[in-house]
Amino acid sequence: MSVVILRAPLKDLAGGNHQLRLEGADVRAVIRSLESSWPKTSGWVLDDQGRVRQHVNVFLNGERVREDAKVGPDDTIHVLASITGGS
Repeated sequence: MSVVILRAPLKDLAGGNHQLRLEGADVRAVIRSLESSWPKTSGWVLDDQGRVRQHVNVFLNGERVREDAKVGPDDTIHVLASITGGS
């Protein structure tokens, strides 16, 4: 199982869990596992087409990846919302 690291607001939607162990062969499957375990997270990371949303960044072992990136049992996935704004 991969380790998934969540930041607010996803952490809060996942019952306050900062770190979860979830199964899946690729990022999409791992996120679907998150959504299945914590339904309040549904739609926050993946859009209706199953793609990572534009304002969300997913990192696999420190490298930014998309939803089809293969995931191994010892991998770490960080899910971060993009920070936008400023002048």
